[in-house]
Amino acid sequence: MKRQVGKIKKVFIHKSSYVDKNVKIGEGTKVWHFSHILADSKIGKNCIVGQNVMIGPDVNIGQGCKIQNNVSVYKGVNLADGVFVGPSVVFTNVINPRAFIERKDEFRKTWVKIGVTIGANATIVCGVTIGKYAFIGAGAVVTKDAPDYSLACGIPAKFSGWVCMCGLRLNFRKDNAKCSKCYCEYIKVKGVVRQRKK
Repeated sequence: MKRQVGKIKKVFIHKSSYVDKNVKIGEGTKVWHFSHILADSKIGKNCIVGQNVMIGPDVNIGQGCKIQNNVSVYKGVNLADGVFVGPSVVFTNVINPRAFIERKDEFRKTWVKIGVTIGANATIVCGVTIGKYAFIGAGAVVTKDAPDYSLACGIPAKFSGWVCMCGLRLNFRKDNAKCSKCYCEYIKVKGVVRQRKK
């Protein structure tokens, strides 16, 4: 493992952290204490990687993401732009692990779409897709897909409402909602929520 600090410009990497070969990190990104970015991973611009974070190998992180302390983002996990991952969130990559059986060829893809928030200590079981701007509550265990703008909480996580892209809960009346904070408007058609175009 060689430290690649001098080869990545306009990026802050704390001296206690390691970056492996063939890693690409966007300008303005900060990698804090005791973290490790494994080979062939890509991290977008203006991200924050907290303390004791492991990313990779071969993981793609979008722009403007915030990955808080004590998170491992394994191969097979893909984070789109603007994703917030709370402290001690757990991603898995094998559905039925055994210590005595090698299953590296059975990693399942996990897709976390743009603007998603995942609360502290949540667990994301591999193979799911978390839709754009969804909000996963602290401590939730996500075992199935979460729709766009959905709010999911509990063990296992259950759908419990809808949230605005700014993070506040939406209250629908006759399949229409308007955020009380940012005034974005939403429409619900056959159970699918989308932002109303102005």
